[in-house]
Amino acid sequence: MSRLTRFELTRVLSARSLQLSLGAPPLVKRTSELSMLQVAEKEFLQKVLPLSVLRKFPNGTIKRVELFD
Repeated sequence: MSRLTRFELTRVLSARSLQLSLGAPPLVKRTSELSMLQVAEKEFLQKVLPLSVLRKFPNGTIKRVELFD
């Protein structure tokens, strides 16, 4: 499994927190004091985050990186 860079991790968490704030159902148990970003982090740590990363390389190739195998 490829390791995510800090930039990719930030992008994935911010995209998921935006989805949650727009009404997507959380995939983990949520309490009222957690922010959307904290819920996204909790989903990532529990390995249920339904996203992947597309890496574009200078030679034109694109590699899809799944968050969890």
